[in-house]
Amino acid sequence: MNGHTVLLDCGMFQGKRSEAAGKNKALPIPISEIDAVVLSHAHIDHSGRLPFLVAQGYSKTIWATSATRDLCAVMLADSAHIQEKDAEFLARRKKDFIEPLYGIRHATRTMELMVGIPYNKPFDVVPGVTGTYIDAGHILGSASVVLDCTENGITKRLVFSGDIGRSGLAIIRDPVIPTGANAVIMESTYGNRDHESVDGARAKLAEVVRTTAARGGRVLIPAFAVGRTQEILYNLHSLVLEGAIPSIPIYVDSPLAIDTTTVFELHPETFDQSEDMVKKVKELFHFPLVRFTRDVEESKAINAAKGPMVIIAASGMMEAGRILHHLANGASDPKNTILIVGFQAEHTLGRRIVEKQPMLKIYGDEIPLRAQVEVINGYSAHADRTELTSWIEKVRAASPAFGPVWLVHGEAEVQDEYQAALSSKGYSVACPEPHTRVSF
Repeated sequence: MNGHTVLLDCGMFQGKRSEAAGKNKALPIPISEIDAVVLSHAHIDHSGRLPFLVAQGYSKTIWATSATRDLCAVMLADSAHIQEKDAEFLARRKKDFIEPLYGIRHATRTMELMVGIPYNKPFDVVPGVTGTYIDAGHILGSASVVLDCTENGITKRLVFSGDIGRSGLAIIRDPVIPTGANAVIMESTYGNRDHESVDGARAKLAEVVRTTAARGGRVLIPAFAVGRTQEILYNLHSLVLEGAIPSIPIYVDSPLAIDTTTVFELHPETFDQSEDMVKKVKELFHFPLVRFTRDVEESKAINAAKGPMVIIAASGMMEAGRILHHLANGASDPKNTILIVGFQAEHTLGRRIVEKQPMLKIYGDEIPLRAQVEVINGYSAHADRTELTSWIEKVRAASPAFGPVWLVHGEAEVQDEYQAALSSKGYSVACPEPHTRVSF
């Protein structure tokens, strides 16, 4: 636009180490051609390569919402730390060594370039492009991006959905619908299936905790530190208040989750004020059964603790972080339950657990999977097929000059199914391959 290039998000790929490393090092265009970055939200699959951009020489503005900036301050530093520590660990064991993409200094420099913007406040991205963030209802600070692009006296509106949230999620407000779109770049993560209800997910969480506790086992919950951990804590808190689950210890074993919970507490203005817990309870995430374990010795001590408990630890797809140590110690015990509460990408340890593969490779060692495996899809912060379709239908209805839709951020077969579904409703929709050029 007017000779400028704007990058929308710059996330990190996860999966097979060698394949992911190659993808993560391949940028879509040279650094010198990127004039600005507009970030939709803080999840690592959207923000995780920003320090790599910086390490390669990027030094211009990175736009984000205020809450996203605060989350990235802790998340990107944590990402760098995990990469460095995992590389050291694997180098010592001489197994599957991968060079870190970036270090702590690059994460720090990234934050110096990031500018926090409130929702609904226009900002000048580059000459001829004005951006506006509206609440996407996905995680704290998440946004759909509205870009008003003016060239040769003509203005057109491009909407980037970011990750679209769900109506009725705890804590976070419902998604806001963009208006006046001429074209839409739309996520399609769950474009081929629907979730169980939010209320059903909460009921299943209670059941899993009760039955595992009755066996004397542990509920191991791999959870994204941002959003999912806080939602699970929120629901456990409400279940405790109702007497729906036994009074057993609940460990949040993730320094990142602890830090991001603090960021949540700094941004109550983003909470859904219609929620009873939000209105009535002063401390949403702190209650007597919860124990936040920050240092390594505290984390190790959990393995020696006796009796039933709940352990929430990052990372969500089980590719790194403390959850790996808990799985190494607990995946072989049939009394335990591994509770999956989020999307698991292909080739990740999380996907292999969902598939109940009999042997798991953790830190190079083979661990038998004997623990119970339960999956709750209702905790997804992503809109499902019905919710995605409702979102785009409302965008089209609010956009008199509505044009093409480009599907991104979904597995290929899911995108193909969703493309067919939208095409049958009269949309002009495509699933662009990497490096495809389109216009509107």
